[in-house]
Amino acid sequence: MHLDRMVTVVGAHAEGEVGRVITGGILPPKGKNMFERMETLQREDDWVRQMLLFDPRGSVNTAINLITPPIHPDADIGMIVIESDFYVPMSGSNLICTVTAALETGMLPMKGAETIVRVDTPAGLVEVIADCTGGKCRRVTFRNVPSFVMHRDAMIDVEGYGSVKVDVAYGGMIYVIVDAEKLGFTLARDEARELVRVGELVKHAAATQLQSVHPENPGIHTVNQTLFAGPLRTENGQKRSKNAVVVSPGRIDRCPCGTGTSARLALLHARGEIKTGEVFHHESILDTVFESSVISTAKAGHIDAVIPQVSGRAWVTGISHYGVDPEDPFPNGYRLNDTWFK
Repeated sequence: MHLDRMVTVVGAHAEGEVGRVITGGILPPKGKNMFERMETLQREDDWVRQMLLFDPRGSVNTAINLITPPIHPDADIGMIVIESDFYVPMSGSNLICTVTAALETGMLPMKGAETIVRVDTPAGLVEVIADCTGGKCRRVTFRNVPSFVMHRDAMIDVEGYGSVKVDVAYGGMIYVIVDAEKLGFTLARDEARELVRVGELVKHAAATQLQSVHPENPGIHTVNQTLFAGPLRTENGQKRSKNAVVVSPGRIDRCPCGTGTSARLALLHARGEIKTGEVFHHESILDTVFESSVISTAKAGHIDAVIPQVSGRAWVTGISHYGVDPEDPFPNGYRLNDTWFK
């Protein structure tokens, strides 16, 4: 066997969402901070995304995460998230997978039942408390970067649907949030394909019609994903809601989505529907749950923001070594629109 570009990857999923973690074979990109490192990786070494996410080695339903040494002096590790179409500043499910993989493989030591891990991300420093009871990473709880509303009750023109009311909020990625019921969805599993179709239309419309730029980092300026929000309800004294996030180029996030949860918390808090400290259970299309809350208020530049806390579980699924046979006709993979949609 002769393979070039040998990369070691730890497989994991967070509440159903696959987030593979690169633990060897890729040198850290250059940059003065993690955001610059992310841009360097995208500009100079995009073969990593293509090789590991495209067919025949990858899948549209997969994201990958590169662990690097941190740049922030208070951080333990750095993390760069790579999705199918985007390099994103932050991802909750991918953070949960990355921390779990790092602890389970011994890259980071478990320091008792509550192990604190500080992760340097392109969005900023994120503090994690990992439940390592019994020597196993059982749950990851993270305090996210400041999250905030960018547009409230905005009207956009969506192909085939006319004028649609949406909100846009940031939780580590920029989300367009739309009322699922008003577009005829209950967020059942059998709606997944149609949710993807409509979600991409909504995202495209919001991205082109609503200027959305992070006040502290103009490099963050793209509406990445659509979040279909189910009705807010109260059960046993706790607030809950189902959601479905569409990840480009066309699939449903299998988990409740950590940055989507953060963005939605920012919106709910701005509307007065969630109070600081109040528990909010965000449910996925698979009925898995992230437990979350707003732990404090903050600022993002001149904009009022919140600090969300999100908690979920991940499981390691295996360890793989990927590479390219020198005679392989698809060294960087390929995409077909039967699964990739575009």
